[in-house]
Amino acid sequence: MEITRQRPASQRGPAEHFTGSVWLDEIAVPPAPSRLRMFSVHFAPGAHTAWHAHPHGQVLHVTEGAGLVQRAGGPVEPIRAGDTVWIAPGERHWHGAAPDTFMTHLATVEAAADGSTTEWAELVGTQEYPGV
Repeated sequence: MEITRQRPASQRGPAEHFTGSVWLDEIAVPPAPSRLRMFSVHFAPGAHTAWHAHPHGQVLHVTEGAGLVQRAGGPVEPIRAGDTVWIAPGERHWHGAAPDTFMTHLATVEAAADGSTTEWAELVGTQEYPGV
């Protein structure tokens, strides 16, 4: 059994992948052969990801606040503390805080064989994000 007590410092979400103030904390990156990756992601009100997909899908578990998630071609769906969302492999989507509240979620993914976890696309347009 391995216990990790020190983690890397919080990292600001880069502007090419996020709109607004987003902070990421790496929670788990176990050694090979595991390909699990887990992050705690903190979104300020109105902050959200760009469109993206994950090679093996993604589990989001909202721990605080309220937010939004949208799959390509689908409606914008509200999410709140206690909700768990499954994003299918390769499914194009975005997620983030609601316009008027903070939101934190745990994001869990499995890396592809090449180590990649996310295929990033364009930022979400102002016409796509409600309340802006």
